[in-house]
Amino acid sequence: MSSFNMHRRQFIRNSSAALTFAAFRAHGMDFFIDPPARRVALIGTGWYGKSDLFRLIQVAPIDVVALCDVDKHQLDAAANLVSQRQQNHKRPALYGDYRKLLSEQKPDIVIIGTPDHWHALQTIDAVKAGAHVYVQKPISVDVLEGEAMVAAARKYNRVVQVGTQRKSTPHLIDAKKNIVDAGLLGKVSHAEMCCYFHMRNNGNPAVEQVPDFFDYEMWTGPAPLRPYDGLPHIRWWRTFMEYGNGIMGDMCVHMFDTVRWMLNLGWPKRISSTGGIYVDKSGKSNIADTQSAIFEYDSLNCVWQHRSWGTAADPEYPWSFKLYGEKGTLCASTMKYDFFPEGKGEKIHRDVLYEKEKYPEDLKEQGIELNAAPATRLHMLNFLEAIDKNIKPVADIEQGHISTASCIMANLSMKLGGRPLQYDAIKHEITGDPEATQLLQRTYRQPWVHPLPGNV
Repeated sequence: MSSFNMHRRQFIRNSSAALTFAAFRAHGMDFFIDPPARRVALIGTGWYGKSDLFRLIQVAPIDVVALCDVDKHQLDAAANLVSQRQQNHKRPALYGDYRKLLSEQKPDIVIIGTPDHWHALQTIDAVKAGAHVYVQKPISVDVLEGEAMVAAARKYNRVVQVGTQRKSTPHLIDAKKNIVDAGLLGKVSHAEMCCYFHMRNNGNPAVEQVPDFFDYEMWTGPAPLRPYDGLPHIRWWRTFMEYGNGIMGDMCVHMFDTVRWMLNLGWPKRISSTGGIYVDKSGKSNIADTQSAIFEYDSLNCVWQHRSWGTAADPEYPWSFKLYGEKGTLCASTMKYDFFPEGKGEKIHRDVLYEKEKYPEDLKEQGIELNAAPATRLHMLNFLEAIDKNIKPVADIEQGHISTASCIMANLSMKLGGRPLQYDAIKHEITGDPEATQLLQRTYRQPWVHPLPGNV
């Protein structure tokens, strides 16, 4: 039986639906009562927002009641797809302002697939409205946003699952259990993480008039208002620090979060980073094309490297992590893992799990990451199980905050000339560094108000 099926069956056994069914059987009512469909809303109907929603539709009875997007064309196209995919074929209500959606629809679950600069406000507003939230990574664009998100989730007792679905990736679950936790690595004293994808969008598009179907003011929200130079969807917005945290915040957060999970690590003791735009200086992009970072723990350094140019250091593992132990090495990515023992032991290899036969609709979905779909389905099931049991999910908001904030502080260190930063998670400050502490909170564009952990 696959890990997915075992996880799914365990979820069904433990769900309120199963308990309800057992109660009816006990009273002689030998028939099945469908569990009530959860009311779900999606904020941000672009590529990964839709992908997350479709994975949820595949594993649970839900009613997609509303979609929100500031691009009317993208919103209408998403509504057509949702009406085709969900069981009741209902076309959801459409909104351009997520606050109106939350007020009118009162969803049970909100999926947030907007650009990074919106994650904090939308997550906090959703939990205040009574919803459980599935939010994409990185959870925030500054550290105090993340602290406020954790505080809101705890204050309103809502489950917030972060889209760091490597924790739900079947072959990586296997690696943690059968390699790391089984002791095959021995003591791990070094970890390396990297991304060598040529993924830094660049160019010099001309400034143009905002089209009437796109609300650029609302899209920008609390971020600085850049001159409009075309629709920012997919990769264009990610090339600007105004809306995110570069490749560090986009790709390192996945691998660092996975390493922390594998090795049961919390906050780093110190974080330092160097880098910048070393090669491709021709366009508008202001994110680093080259960056190194060190996340320090006791007797362990987790080292990150990215380059959006040149060749990968290891072509087999261009986006990956490697754990170096006294007894062997684990190399792992979203596609596979390899364990290499020290000496004459047995090498172990596992590949990514695909579920193309079980979910043939995946093959027709535009832009889908087929290798990530099984992981996202498991991640959604874990999210629902956490809601039903009122427990923390595997990618709880606090863990997403630690991974996100650590990557943000790597960028701050790079900005400050590479000096090490030591974060005090109780005082919410960089120890002994007032200049760096000031950078833990970005300035919001009016009239948006920056959330703080003490006033959510």
